[in-house]
Amino acid sequence: MDALTLARWQFGITTIYHFFFVPLTLGLSLLIAIMETVYVRTGNETYKKMAQFWGRLFLINFAMGVATGIVQEFQFGMNWSSYSRFVGDIFGAPLAIEALLAFFLESTFLGMWIFGWDKLPRGLHLLTIWLVVFGSNLSALWILIANSFMQQPVGFTLRNGRAEMTNFFALLTNPNVWVQFPHVLTAGICTASFFVIGISAYKLLKRKGDLDLFRHSAQIGIISAVIASILVAMVGHTQAQHMVQSQPMKMAAAEALWNSEDPASFSIFTIGNEKNRKDVFAIRIPDLLSILSYNTAEGQVQGINELQAQYVKQYGPGNYVPPVGVTYWSFRLMVGSGMVMILLSLLALFFLWKRSFEKVRWFLWILPFAMVLPYLANAMGWIMTEIGRQPWIVFGLLRTSDAVSPTVNVGSVLASLIIFTLLYGALAIADIYLLAKYVRTETPVVEEAAEDTLLAGAY
Repeated sequence: MDALTLARWQFGITTIYHFFFVPLTLGLSLLIAIMETVYVRTGNETYKKMAQFWGRLFLINFAMGVATGIVQEFQFGMNWSSYSRFVGDIFGAPLAIEALLAFFLESTFLGMWIFGWDKLPRGLHLLTIWLVVFGSNLSALWILIANSFMQQPVGFTLRNGRAEMTNFFALLTNPNVWVQFPHVLTAGICTASFFVIGISAYKLLKRKGDLDLFRHSAQIGIISAVIASILVAMVGHTQAQHMVQSQPMKMAAAEALWNSEDPASFSIFTIGNEKNRKDVFAIRIPDLLSILSYNTAEGQVQGINELQAQYVKQYGPGNYVPPVGVTYWSFRLMVGSGMVMILLSLLALFFLWKRSFEKVRWFLWILPFAMVLPYLANAMGWIMTEIGRQPWIVFGLLRTSDAVSPTVNVGSVLASLIIFTLLYGALAIADIYLLAKYVRTETPVVEEAAEDTLLAGAY
């Protein structure tokens, strides 16, 4: 196995590990802020306990997210120095702003929130958690601004073999950012909602602890899950329509559409032959892909064969077809998980409206297992986003094969890949253990866990 393949595996594995923790941080901070807001407005101590209990789980997740994210930045310089040289003038600005502004804002006020219970005035303490919400989502925005340049390069000029920024405002207004960021934001809320619902359902099943706390938590989780899961689908649809225009090869691979069609059919199930670029077996709905792409039954969706020929003329000889099987199935796992989440959240809302949520025990047993759905959807979404862009690391400008460090050693990359994979696996196990440990705690008071959260506060 060559250095390029190992470096891709290493960055892919660390990114997936990191992205297990990020969406929960984005969404759970918002739900905690809502809980504390209700407490401040009503004086109901149950909502204070809710904010403290879920805040403890948030801190565990936050610390793990920081630990897994740091390694990625080192990989840019060590494994991907050619990429860093090519795009550093552009990539560095949003990442620096993210670290110096958004992350420090989030971390500073998170520390104040941890240690400020009963020390700060209620209104000021509430402000700290809302600033954590703002900082965490602002951090995500700057990272997605950097990532969006890889998906749709804007505001640059090529000079001396490097992409140099010519328009910072163009980076901020990149069309890809404003379809990608809402999708990530709503996915984070969806992740947190199912996290809250699943744990609340478990506690209600066991009939232990402060049941009133988990009844109210389930209500907030269900309402936010309904809103977020539907919004994820809506903004995802908008993102897919943008993809048809900006990265048509990715959409063609996601649909296993070998040849252009007008109107284009939507694949329900396809087994394809990637080598010969044809279907072995396929079930397709006529016209539906054009409807999804253009909101009309008419409109051409370009196929893989035509795009390959077009890109050869535009960029020179080469294979411009991404791994179709990975792109196709990751897209379907993402969409399928999203559809199941919509169904479960609407069913939970129905039982809540009927005042029978706690009585439907078979449904309560399902909900803890449903917590895996947003994690599956998040991981598959990122796999599709990055794999579907191949062979480009910066679309249309720099191929992934040209981005790896020229002097990277195969042995060192292999060794670090094994070490990081095992280390991150251990961290994931530790994260699950700590979350499970505190979920079983019957007295959710954050002050008792202050020593356990010093690491998170330090960040």
